[in-house]
Amino acid sequence: MLHKIYNALFCSILKPLIQHYLRKRAQKNPDYLQDWAERFGEPYPNPIQNAIWIHAVSVGETRAAQPLIIELQKYFPDSPLLITQMTPTGRATAQQLYPHAQCRYLPYDNPKWVQQFIREHRPKLGILMETEIWVNLIHACAAENVPLFLANARLSEKSERGYWKIRGLVAPALAKLSGCYAQTIEDAERLEKIGVKNPLICGNTKFDITPSAESTKLANEFRARIGDRRVFLAASTREKDGVDEAQWIVQAWKKIAQSNDLLIIVPRHLERFQAAFDFARQAGLPTQKRSDNQIVQPKTQVWIGDSMGEMFAYYQTADVVFVGGSLVETGCQNVIEPMSCGKPVLFGQSTFNFQAACDWALMAGAAKQLNTAEEVVQTACDWLHHPHLSAPIAQSARDFVAQHHGASAKMAQEIHQIITKIAKDQETS
Repeated sequence: MLHKIYNALFCSILKPLIQHYLRKRAQKNPDYLQDWAERFGEPYPNPIQNAIWIHAVSVGETRAAQPLIIELQKYFPDSPLLITQMTPTGRATAQQLYPHAQCRYLPYDNPKWVQQFIREHRPKLGILMETEIWVNLIHACAAENVPLFLANARLSEKSERGYWKIRGLVAPALAKLSGCYAQTIEDAERLEKIGVKNPLICGNTKFDITPSAESTKLANEFRARIGDRRVFLAASTREKDGVDEAQWIVQAWKKIAQSNDLLIIVPRHLERFQAAFDFARQAGLPTQKRSDNQIVQPKTQVWIGDSMGEMFAYYQTADVVFVGGSLVETGCQNVIEPMSCGKPVLFGQSTFNFQAACDWALMAGAAKQLNTAEEVVQTACDWLHHPHLSAPIAQSARDFVAQHHGASAKMAQEIHQIITKIAKDQETS
């Protein structure tokens, strides 16, 4: 019954609502108006077939897929790569990281649209990253004999409660997955409660991401522009209900920091770049943008990182890193990446998107959790001017990431074994 209601909604009223949503998002990011046909089941020109297909909603999931893709290509070296997203920034990241892949939007979960997508591409296998539970898509893959996996899977307590209310809809679909690879024991238990069969605990692929040679080269260029100054990075700052972390950080920086120190702010979303710049200028702080491609002047106190896909370069440039999305209630951004660069990390109290990683990091002495922007900036300044205070935290961060390395290889091995078994069963049937 729930499935019939779900499909009735998709076939009647949801399309105009989705279009309204996309137009609203386009007010901040016009790229949401591009490539609409891909989202609504129109035939795709020149679809690649027999590919390794990865569905990664946005930037974080796309980056998390990178080490898994590297491992999978060891087992399937001749298979092309298909990557689907739901956001323009995710698409841009995929095109940057995988120039030889076919990148497109995944159609919304209308049964006809997803069936069209599967029949066009006929992928060798599909992988949904993290918490992408698309009921009709999973059923369509099962009907077309496309093995589908949920990888790097996580499920918060809040999400579990939401899915439990519609368990009659999601459980029959989840039971058709060819495999599910959870980040933690808690994730596996929650996923099993809503219908996943035998989830395996493999860890988090984000621990396997390392800085590229290109990002290290760019970091050196950044450092050449900045000169010999102490640098505090506010990474992936977020806005929630009209409150922007970047503004809080700027206000605290003005009160606490010394004039020779440099604050770099890199907002999570490109539509917040200008807002961050304006906050700093309105506070009376000399400010520049990364996009001006100029030397950072000695008097400049705030440098806005208004670029996409360069976060590892910013991490390597910084002496201390604050990870955004944690002072406002958006669940925190990726705390693992700056720790993999050996940086001392600070974050706030909202960590539900990276709960396990944050909890483990705190227990390992690899990061510090604070309550307010003032506490964050004060601690950052203390560490900048007394590096012996943060050196043990930076070393613990390196050790912590190394200890959790290897999830991608485990998942790829499991997927390869299942695909091999399916192929053998087909040969003997």
